[in-house]
Amino acid sequence: MSDTSLREQLLELVKARAVLHGEFTLKSGKKSRYYIDMRLLTLDARAAHLIGRLMLDVVRRERIDAVGGPSLGADPIVGATLAVAGGERVPLSGFLVRSAVKEHGTQKLVEGPLKKGQRVLIVEDTVTTGGSLLKAAEEVKKVGAEIVMIAPLVDRLQGAREAAEAASYRFEPIFTVRDLGVGE
Repeated sequence: MSDTSLREQLLELVKARAVLHGEFTLKSGKKSRYYIDMRLLTLDARAAHLIGRLMLDVVRRERIDAVGGPSLGADPIVGATLAVAGGERVPLSGFLVRSAVKEHGTQKLVEGPLKKGQRVLIVEDTVTTGGSLLKAAEEVKKVGAEIVMIAPLVDRLQGAREAAEAASYRFEPIFTVRDLGVGE
């Protein structure tokens, strides 16, 4: 199955099941007439498989060693990508970046086997301003990993790209709100 076909299949699922209309307040505090609830898809077997396959294509193309991002949005994306990679015998590790240090256990912000020098893909479900992505990226840099690219599933086109590029990160979303036929 081609990358285009995978992307088209996922796009149809996003449009049909993840774009909600109404009055919403986003994590950034902004008001919106629509909400993109990607967890309806990242936690669905068929869609998660498509997501994992699309992200694995990026992993292969960019020679990525580890995939991860801010918890909670990145969690199912990382899991899907690792599962598909394992099924295809592609060596890949995952990591998650907590929003705050937990008070017990190892008290780490970055969970998983992330190591210095690894080439990293940072993922997220939906981004608006990119604040959580940039916080996660800073924690990954502290470990000494190289951030090759940031690839959210959906960019709301409200500043995330500009913020990422201003911090010198390559930013390539799978979809934007334009692809979904919505926008402010």
